[in-house]
Amino acid sequence: MIAKVLLHIPIVLSFVVLGAHFLRYGHEIGVIGSLVLIALLFLRQPWVARLVQVALVLGALEWVRTLIGLMQVRAAMGESTTRMVIILGSVALVTLVSALLFQTRPLKKVYRLDSL
Repeated sequence: MIAKVLLHIPIVLSFVVLGAHFLRYGHEIGVIGSLVLIALLFLRQPWVARLVQVALVLGALEWVRTLIGLMQVRAAMGESTTRMVIILGSVALVTLVSALLFQTRPLKKVYRLDSL
């Protein structure tokens, strides 16, 4: 039981941070989508796990896209990008790893992914 809850923490946090990112840039649909995906985690269905995995991979790609865009802006201004690359790169990596958590035995059992 504890493992199942702990494995959901990075998934939920990834969507919370992604939702905050969308909110910062005024993308209300992205905020709503992030919240809906968190709520869907309560439905223990295989399609939910796959949908959330796809959304997390797309979220990681969004972080990389944002990182590249901000790097270009900062480089044009002559500012350092090292700290930003470390932070946003880490956020992208955590988001991507969160998608892989559905491949763990406890979450496969919760979402009935063994039969797929």
